[in-house]
Amino acid sequence: MKSSSAAQAIANSAAWGYAFVILGPTVWVLSNAFKYKIDIITGATLSPFTLENFEELLFSRQSEFLLNLFNSTLIGLVSTAIVIVIATMAAFTLVSLEVRPWVRWAVLGWALMFHMLPTLTFLGSWYLMFSAVGLQGGYFALIVTHTVHNLPMALFLMMSFVGALPRELIQAARMDGCANAQIFWRVVFPLVRGGMIAATALTFIFSWSDFAISLTLSSRATMTVPVAISTFAQEYDIKYGEMAAGTLLSIVPALILILVGQKFIVRGLLAGAVK
Repeated sequence: MKSSSAAQAIANSAAWGYAFVILGPTVWVLSNAFKYKIDIITGATLSPFTLENFEELLFSRQSEFLLNLFNSTLIGLVSTAIVIVIATMAAFTLVSLEVRPWVRWAVLGWALMFHMLPTLTFLGSWYLMFSAVGLQGGYFALIVTHTVHNLPMALFLMMSFVGALPRELIQAARMDGCANAQIFWRVVFPLVRGGMIAATALTFIFSWSDFAISLTLSSRATMTVPVAISTFAQEYDIKYGEMAAGTLLSIVPALILILVGQKFIVRGLLAGAVK
């Protein structure tokens, strides 16, 4: 009994310690968004409240942060839409249709290998390829690379949702004379919408927070939020306040999508269990 209580206490301490390691620096950075620069530099815990950093970040003549927000939103939305369409159709094809085994394993093997390799491995090749055809620094290069980078994760996630559907549903639809396209739109699609929303949330968050691809392939006109935040740290001046304000604004969309995604994951699993 005592050993069980001690183990519980150690587990709770480890959980609280881990939460502190994650939340402590985050709270410190976000609190700096509402402080004056002198208070940030001197490390003042209690300081006057100000929105100066947000005004400088969003409305100063030198700032292009609104354009950076637009770029991140555009690239994230378009690449996520492409990823979800491809991943959902591919998952239905690989799981529910009679595909040759070597084709299924070849696709899954590619997805697994691509997902395991570091992103930096591909950046040099992508940069040379898009530079050769004059597309480096444009939206097209960023959307294509974000799509390719996030597709394996979405594919595995959608395969788990499609695979959880009862096979009797697919067989019953075939016996009723439905073609594969009709089975997908009328049977599979309504039942995996929760999974699609969850995959959409995760894919958009990964695209929104990407730094390595955007740093390599973007230009000043297509710069995304994470790259823009990194420019606030320069050799002779670090704009701590603007950096914290940009970080706070960049968290909001991801936080909303995480909450929405969690909600639909639970709904999708419960709906599938009831049906």
